[in-house]
Amino acid sequence: MRILSVLFVSAFLAAGVFAQDWRKMSDADLKAAVPVKAPVIKEDIETELRTASGITDGKASVFGVVIITAGYEADGKYTHFLRTKTRLRVSDLDLAPGDYVFGYRRVDAQSLNVTFYQAMGGTVVGSIKAGVEQKKGAIYSFLIVPPVGNAGKIYIGRFSFDYILK
Repeated sequence: MRILSVLFVSAFLAAGVFAQDWRKMSDADLKAAVPVKAPVIKEDIETELRTASGITDGKASVFGVVIITAGYEADGKYTHFLRTKTRLRVSDLDLAPGDYVFGYRRVDAQSLNVTFYQAMGGTVVGSIKAGVEQKKGAIYSFLIVPPVGNAGKIYIGRFSFDYILK
């Protein structure tokens, strides 16, 4: 019985350590990680560093940034660049480590349809729904909130969707 208790406590502490290891990326972290120009299909599109947000555990990271698509062939499909160095599940969509671009279209006053593409090939990965956030507070053009446990939220303006670190 004592061994079972020790195993349970160890597992509980390990889960807590996982959550505590992930933190918001500092401005210096983001400046070092975010490319000045994001690779998007056949082009390198400028990023807007001041909109960058991300999380890291010191080894892996997940970050995103608004891309400046004026003058490129984005056709309004892409608004953000996302790089993950760990497996990530956004809503019901699994993302392997890699580079992605995504864009969104308003469905109604309460939701957005967010479509993810592979950054280099432009292949559609899938779409998810982002709902309007009911909480009051600051509105960011893009924000990744550090996870509690292994789950967190990603905000696009006043809309959000859930993510899970895998």
